[in-house]
Amino acid sequence: MTDRIISVRGDGRRADVLLSEASGLSRSRVAALMAEGCCRMAGKPCLKAGTKVPPEAELLLTVPEPRPAEPQAEDLPLEILYQDADLAVVVKPRGMVTHPAAGHGSGTLVNALMHHLDSLGGIGGELRPGIVHRLDKDTSGLMIVAKNDESQMALSRMLAERRIEKHYRALVEGVLKEPEGRIDLPIGRSRTDRKKMAPDPEGRPALTEWKTLAEGRGCTLLDVHILTGRTHQIRVHMKSIHHPVCGDPVYGWEKGVKVPCLMLHAWSLRFAHPRTGEEMRFEAPLPEDFRAGLRRNGIPEESVSASAAGDGLQNIYR
Repeated sequence: MTDRIISVRGDGRRADVLLSEASGLSRSRVAALMAEGCCRMAGKPCLKAGTKVPPEAELLLTVPEPRPAEPQAEDLPLEILYQDADLAVVVKPRGMVTHPAAGHGSGTLVNALMHHLDSLGGIGGELRPGIVHRLDKDTSGLMIVAKNDESQMALSRMLAERRIEKHYRALVEGVLKEPEGRIDLPIGRSRTDRKKMAPDPEGRPALTEWKTLAEGRGCTLLDVHILTGRTHQIRVHMKSIHHPVCGDPVYGWEKGVKVPCLMLHAWSLRFAHPRTGEEMRFEAPLPEDFRAGLRRNGIPEESVSASAAGDGLQNIYR
């Protein structure tokens, strides 16, 4: 792998805009490279992202070969449903943290991906996978991983434009009065406990749709479709309507139904491949601890796969 040279002619617009369009890199990544001295205009260094490029002036951007990433590869168990040169779809197990951070320098999803994925093209100048969306440590299920900058930017844009359809299975406390519903409630950092999230009229917009799949003893199994991806969104929204997710140690009831784990699982994904446009559909069966929680509370396992709003998946990658 060698440095990549991007050449583009000016048309009066900003340098970072022109180079982002020509390279497939994000504007922030282009700006960082420019600040490092990787860009020249008319043979001279061009360091500022906002520089207006005159018509026909040539910009040259050198994109260095990705350097080794700091996270170390670890041979951790990980189910990979699909991968190609641009992306991978994996099933994150419950209890695994997504990113290395203070207190979690190893044993994370990123460490596992560094070992299991092939042909990493580099994200932000490092040979590492790009996490497109996250799951809480105690939530299991499907995640999309980008393998190069172009896919990372395209998938992130699709996520922001709500073109990645995500459905969860959630067992919640109590029996809901309506068979389906929609929660439109902004979420922000709790003002009394900064480790929690909470409904906040000044927070970021958050939309959640739910549909009942089955009722058990004092609990309900839901299909949950999230249209936004806020931190703890499902957990906060279900608590806001007085039906928290069973087994939730942060937002749940102290004396709720007995379950072995947080009963929340990222069940299905649907999106268009960022390079080919092919429709991709994936489904991740429930882990055994989730199934055990259903059995204990009178939920038939066949109800998990019941058809739900927007969930009629065909040609599923398993």
